[in-house]
Amino acid sequence: MADIDDLKRLFAAKPRPTSWAERRQRMDEICSVDPPPADVEFIPTMIDRIPAEWSLAPGSDESRVLLYFHGGGYCSGSIASHRGMVGLVGKLAGIRTLAIAYRLAPEHPYPAALEDALSAWRFLRAQGYPPQAIVIGGDSAGGNLTLATMVRLRETGDALPAAGWLVSPWVDLCMTGSTLDSRAAIDPLISREYLASLADAFLAGHDPADPRVSPLHADLAGLPPVLIQVGSSETLLDDAVRLAGALGAAEVRTTLDVWPRMIHAWMLWSARLAEGRAASERAADWLRTVFSAAARK
Repeated sequence: MADIDDLKRLFAAKPRPTSWAERRQRMDEICSVDPPPADVEFIPTMIDRIPAEWSLAPGSDESRVLLYFHGGGYCSGSIASHRGMVGLVGKLAGIRTLAIAYRLAPEHPYPAALEDALSAWRFLRAQGYPPQAIVIGGDSAGGNLTLATMVRLRETGDALPAAGWLVSPWVDLCMTGSTLDSRAAIDPLISREYLASLADAFLAGHDPADPRVSPLHADLAGLPPVLIQVGSSETLLDDAVRLAGALGAAEVRTTLDVWPRMIHAWMLWSARLAEGRAASERAADWLRTVFSAAARK
């Protein structure tokens, strides 16, 4: 197994691209450098106009599903970039997963991603999945989208999922977190400048303080249990810590899981990083627990 320094050298091997097409290609290449679990079946599907992908490992419970939104700052990332991470966690948890290729900015700014997330939720409900058999999850911007989706469902009076799983969430597009600066020298992936360019593309002039795009500032009362996993070396560490505090203050059952020395969305490289595998197992254990608790209600 590699260590975190080996992973950082992998990132440094190629210069940062500038165009959106190059950024998307690089993210797909780096995040999928290892193949997904060989015994997991991946089945493409469409939800209206939205490409999606089911995954299922042998012996898994098809009646429980993780609805997953990939990261990438709302501007990159894909089903392919996150296939290994999503497939592994689904396998470890013994559940089915559904990954969504929501529309990306700048071609499709806010609220396109949220509209697609809500369409995916309605699709699962129409397929016969009760809300207590669904967990919504995502990393980075996908964590933002997970939280925003749950808030919107609560606002519209819809049923809520069994839980929400957030990995390295980016939930404050005003970018007021202190670790954006204090962790800048040790985070090899995420910088304030990089996030600013992503936010500009996604917002397209929309107010970054709007709780619908910065759900750290939303009314979080009434949400289901949440697991937040984050690395201590991330510039987005403070987003996760502040979110855990806001959820706790809103009386939401919240688990904050901080991993020493880990970087942004480190579970993407679980095939080569022991801490990635361990964090995936931690998430899988939590998923089994929340599904069981929801089934008893």
